[in-house]
Amino acid sequence: MLSRRELSETQVRTRLTRKQFEDDEIEAAVERLRQEGTLNDRRVALAAARLESTVRHRGRSRVLQKLRSLGIDGEVAESAVNEVFDEVDEDALLDRAFARRLRGQAPQDLDDKGRARLVRGLAAQGFAFDAIMRRLKAHPGR
Repeated sequence: MLSRRELSETQVRTRLTRKQFEDDEIEAAVERLRQEGTLNDRRVALAAARLESTVRHRGRSRVLQKLRSLGIDGEVAESAVNEVFDEVDEDALLDRAFARRLRGQAPQDLDDKGRARLVRGLAAQGFAFDAIMRRLKAHPGR
């Protein structure tokens, strides 16, 4: 189960429950994996945060949401996101996302609906609304 990719403790518990293992067997397995170092939510959180930010080009809030969906504890998730985003240039990440969404079009060529769609799309990717608006205003509209 852990040979393909790392899983969080919650994911392991869910999969073992689905396979109808007893609760005491699940607890024993999770504890053994934790002691062996095979199961480590912090390591999973860092790996997932790096993947989401650098490969999938997601913003901070979307990365945090992803970690929480993996069952990572809130403090561990936030710590991992902060650590990863200390290494990532968020402005450059937003610039790349902005360029991909514009597809060569100039922001001033967008109508109101186009600008709203752009902002919604970037916000859905996890970028902060104020950062999106600053970036949009750097290229004034009509």
